[in-house]
This record gives sequence, structure tokens and C-alpha cells, in this order.
Amino acid sequence: MNYNFNFDAVWRNFDLLMSGLGLGLALALVSIAIGCVLGLLVAFGMISKNRFLRVISGIYISWIRNTPILVLILFVYFALPQTGFMLGKIESFIFTLSIYSGAYLAEVFRSGLVSLSPGIRESGLAIGLTEFKIKRYLIIPIMFRNVLPSLSNNFISLFKDTSLAAAIAVPELTFYARKINVETFRVIETWLVASAIYIVACYAIAALLRSFERKLAIPGRGHK
Repeated sequence: MNYNFNFDAVWRNFDLLMSGLGLGLALALVSIAIGCVLGLLVAFGMISKNRFLRVISGIYISWIRNTPILVLILFVYFALPQTGFMLGKIESFIFTLSIYSGAYLAEVFRSGLVSLSPGIRESGLAIGLTEFKIKRYLIIPIMFRNVLPSLSNNFISLFKDTSLAAAIAVPELTFYARKINVETFRVIETWLVASAIYIVACYAIAALLRSFERKLAIPGRGHK
């Protein structure tokens, strides 16, 4: 093997990679926040007694989960403007990632909701709470705590999916790595460093979220 490694070009542009990492994290945070709201509404629709809501929720989940996310990104950015629905690069990517995460989070939240004890609702009714207040103050907070591990995994997966934003020239980490690669021809070095940044970031996110889970855990449920 005669390849000579030279990371100088990558280090000179390391600030661009860090800038792209910051944008990627911001995209994931905003998208999962919107996705949580959407996923929660769809989850309640899935367990609703209203057949129409169940059908609509099921169609949304089935359609989104069976469509590759890259296809959704390209559809929203290139096809929707033809109908007059205009969004910028970052906005269209957040929109896509939000509806994509919402479909997966809806299943997470549905599982969390159906696993709750009926006694929670009965206790709320017993102290005079309305159905809305029972959901707001009892059911949703308890459900969120129970599904936090799955929510954490979804966030990490969503952060890695932000690399696809490079397909529509959103300047995140993969976009800048590709730019450095094209301009310097240091293919192996560029993608080695980019991969290392993703790995370190994912491990850091996982450690932070696990710490948060332990703080919210109910004593005696396996968290030490």
C-alpha cells in the first residue's frame, strides 16, 4: 500500500466540520421536538375509539415508515414547491425529519400509553380531574418517563439521519466533509475524521441521555 496519509488539509478545515456538527445537532433537536408533538397526537389517534382517527393515524405511520427518508427529503424539497409549498433548505429538511420521526415516535408513545395502568385514569377521576387534565398531568408525564430509553435511541438515530441533509446542500457535517474531500482529494483522511466525529458525538449523546434517564428513574426499577 503506497498511500501516504496527510491530515493537514482536514485539520485546516476542522472548524467547518465542527460548524456542521453543531447544525446537525440543532436539526435533530428541533425535529425530534416537533416529532414528539406529532407522534403524541398520532399515538392518541391510534388508541382512540374513533375509527376515522385510527385509520388516518395508521395510514400516516404506514406511509412514512415504508418510504425511504431520502425519497421524502427529495420530494419535500423538489416536488412540493411545484404545488406552491415553498420552504428553504433547512426548513424543508426539518419538516421532513419531523414527520419522519413522528411516525416512529407514534409507535413508541402508543406502546407506552397502552402499557399504563387503568388505575391512573381512575385516580385522576376520583380527585376531580377532567380527561384533559388527566392526560396532561398524569398520563403523558408517566408515559414519557417510561419510554425515555426508546426516545433516546430515536434521537441518536435521528442525529445520524441528519447526514442526509447533504443531499439538498444543507451545510451540516457530511456536507462539509464532502466539500473538503472534493477540494483536497484527501478521501480517506476526510471520511475517517468525519466518521470519528459522528462516533464521538453519538457516544456523548448516549451518555448524556442515560444520565438523564437515571435521574428520572423510579427507585427499584433497575437503574443504579
